[in-house]
Amino acid sequence: MKAVVQRVLEASVTVDGKRVSEMGPGLLVLLGVGKGDTDADLTWMVEKLATLRIFEDADGKMNLSLEDTSKHLIVVSQFTLYGDARKGRRPSFIDAMEPVAAKALYERACEALRQRGLTVGTGIFAADMKVALVNDGPVTILLESPPKAAAPA
Repeated sequence: MKAVVQRVLEASVTVDGKRVSEMGPGLLVLLGVGKGDTDADLTWMVEKLATLRIFEDADGKMNLSLEDTSKHLIVVSQFTLYGDARKGRRPSFIDAMEPVAAKALYERACEALRQRGLTVGTGIFAADMKVALVNDGPVTILLESPPKAAAPA
């Protein structure tokens, strides 16, 4: 799994002119699911998102996590994070998980974040979304679940 994590003062998602999610301070997460991603990747990503210390404490140091602060995030499915543009001019998305399985893993990730007591807004899977945000800092972190262990020879 891959994620672009942005610390925001506010964020919203609009689909077909209708606001489907909005929040004040928290995290906006663009989440991509790749071929071969498993429950282990989901668990790793959820833990990382909930506990990543990127919010400032009273001394102005990034020592607080989402669980320590607002507890709000919006998670937007983003298959284009698996776009490979190293060759040619048009990205290839062959490393993205197929949509039915990707949607299931994305929805389970959102539910796992809710189980941790976080307030989770979402977009609409596979919809044309308009995402608005006011980045705070700016603080933007790229996350990728650890590579799978190679099969024993």
